[in-house]
Amino acid sequence: MRLITGDDITAAGKRLDGRVVRTPLLDAPALGADLGLRLAVKAENLQHTGSFKVRGATNALLAHAERADTPAGLVAFSAGNHAIAVAHVARASGLPAVVCMPPHAVPGKLAAVRRLGAEAVLTDDLLATAEALAAERGFHLLAPFDDPDVIAGQATVGREILADGPRPDLVLVPVGGGGLISGIAAAVRAGSPTTRIVGVEPDGASAMSYALRTGTHTPPVRPASVADGLAAPFAGRHTLAHVRALVDAVVEVPEAAILPAWADLVEATKLVVEPAAAVTLAALRAGLVEVAPGERTVLVLSGGNVAPAVLATLG
Repeated sequence: MRLITGDDITAAGKRLDGRVVRTPLLDAPALGADLGLRLAVKAENLQHTGSFKVRGATNALLAHAERADTPAGLVAFSAGNHAIAVAHVARASGLPAVVCMPPHAVPGKLAAVRRLGAEAVLTDDLLATAEALAAERGFHLLAPFDDPDVIAGQATVGREILADGPRPDLVLVPVGGGGLISGIAAAVRAGSPTTRIVGVEPDGASAMSYALRTGTHTPPVRPASVADGLAAPFAGRHTLAHVRALVDAVVEVPEAAILPAWADLVEATKLVVEPAAAVTLAALRAGLVEVAPGERTVLVLSGGNVAPAVLATLG
């Protein structure tokens, strides 16, 4: 399995220039002081679509165009953030899009997909339904994570982390299907070989950890977590290869630790983020990641697509 290269990431950066937000790397001294760390956050919640997913989706579509392979339309499957990203890039490119989402999808994410003009199909069998629709309509199935072009787009997050601050000792990344950590690991490992890269999954949605343990990509139990953005139904072949080769560890955080960390993250940073973005802080607080006092640590805030009614529960 070929891993993405520095050239792939450089090409992705050129494609994305001016099309996605170069999100800030923000110091978080209050959170850092509590943990004895020099802490910063990479605020991907500030992307046009509210998550990092727009990077991979945009890069994949533009890479297809460069190969003279622009599709007639796009199909995607996603719990929400990739669906929004695909709807966004399809509208920007004048293409029709249909996205398959679970029946329990967050209402705000479903509404965003429809607002962007994409057709939403609710189904429990995301992959099979998406494959069938792609074949029926002659559209391209744009994978949420298991695609080298998508991974290269997500890798631009890692490039920006290295360019915009002191070289970190540790980068902590939320993990669903593994596209984000695969890309970040490829970029950071090449530019800062001594930086440790650790992924964090909810223990109720841990497809990557299951794949690392067993070599089987699809867990026997349907994922379920308050961090809905991380509830990938399986780990990808490309992403598993990248994680095995480039990532130091993937840890599973208890579900009960996520919401308290989320509340404190929102309060300390004054950023609107979704619970998926807080699993890294939860893992640090639970002692699941080894850190030395004073280490420069970056938390990647994967997204901010959370309903106002849910934010109101933070009180």
